Amino acid sequence: MKLSVKLTLAFLAISLIVIGLASFFTWRTTSQEFESVVVERIRSDFITKVTNYYEENGSWQGIIPRVFSPPVTQDGDDQPSRLQPRNPQNPTSSSPVVFALADDRGTVIVPAGTYRPKDILPQSVLDESIPVIVDGETVGYAIQTGNIPELSAVEQGYINRTNRSLLLASIVAAFIALALGGLVARSLTRPIRDLTEATHAMAEGDLAQEVPVRSQDELGELTTAFNQMAADLTRATQAREQMTADIAHDLGTPLTVLGGYLEAMQEGVLEATPERITTMHTEILHLQRLVQDLRTLSLADAGQMSLNREQVDVSALLRRVAASYQLRAESQGVQLTLQTPSDPLSTNLDEDRMAQVLGNLVSNALRYTPDGGEIKLTATTSGKTLALTVADSGAGIEPQDLSRIFHRFYRADQARDLQTGNSGLGLAIARSIVEAHGGTISVESEVGRGTRFEIQLRI
Repeated sequence: MKLSVKLTLAFLAISLIVIGLASFFTWRTTSQEFESVVVERIRSDFITKVTNYYEENGSWQGIIPRVFSPPVTQDGDDQPSRLQPRNPQNPTSSSPVVFALADDRGTVIVPAGTYRPKDILPQSVLDESIPVIVDGETVGYAIQTGNIPELSAVEQGYINRTNRSLLLASIVAAFIALALGGLVARSLTRPIRDLTEATHAMAEGDLAQEVPVRSQDELGELTTAFNQMAADLTRATQAREQMTADIAHDLGTPLTVLGGYLEAMQEGVLEATPERITTMHTEILHLQRLVQDLRTLSLADAGQMSLNREQVDVSALLRRVAASYQLRAESQGVQLTLQTPSDPLSTNLDEDRMAQVLGNLVSNALRYTPDGGEIKLTATTSGKTLALTVADSGAGIEPQDLSRIFHRFYRADQARDLQTGNSGLGLAIARSIVEAHGGTISVESEVGRGTRFEIQLRI
């Protein structure tokens, strides 16, 4: 059974239950209130008749044959148990008396219900009865018996019309509930059908799916999340394809060089000179670095990057990195400076991994900082946060490249990076190592004025 049918039936069932309960309580309340009105009318009529009789006769003697129909006796009982009031307008129409009458001493004069003639009623019953007052004196009591009054034809017709109206309203409400349930079920299941179709299309390889967002509720949020997931998968697939192409290119270039040299040497076309061997060794080192970088990234992706964390002196870490690149900086005419806290500062991290990150940043800065430029390594603290900064006065990064420099194999300057053997994995590895430490890395850059990388770690 389809979900839309289930939802429609559920809405219909709930609506029918609500309609049924509402109709039942409405019918019950209407019946009770109408019965109360009828009892009140009969009470008023009863009091009026017996009061008029007493005023005309000065006593209760002879009230039964003159005001009420002859008593009805039960088999084997010579006492009247049921009286019917006379109706002067319609002598053939009568209804049971629902009130008994007692005199001022509490003796039953007009029997009704369980009250028999000459029964003497206790004071508690008289206190709850309705006094019959003539000339300011209580001459009797009207006692309600609890008998259900018989309705007249007009009254019964009113009740019947009310019941028919309730039934008609219930039927109309049920049809409306069915129609609205169908509309609501359709509106709820339509996004689900769209998502299902899009999911099937993605399963068949078409990842570029976008489902229209038809509402702002939870289904709308689900659709928006699906569209975001589809877009992310599309970008991830494109990035994977690009990464595969880049890996093939980065592996192919040194392998081509090595293969060409070896083949030429094997055929005797070239001699194995020290210079050519050095070139081949450089290409092998490039391959080794690329394989090692790929392994590092794969470990980071799998969450298996091992960290040898220990308390490390931050100033000593920066001095270590600066010492590694000081000679290269001097040869390029670049000033490499340090700025560290005056007080000793240590934090828990993997020194070799973090030195690798900072070395990557300094190496990139040297690559793009011209003669006469400056590179600053800085360590500052703010509360429980340690900030390690590598800032240069180099060429800067174009805005369109800034958001993608941490992507794998992304090179802002393809020609220069390929000439220097840069694989395009350095910043991706740096981000993975920083995130493995529970930190973040960010970049700010302005073309022509330099770039600033900042690593934030918890102390």
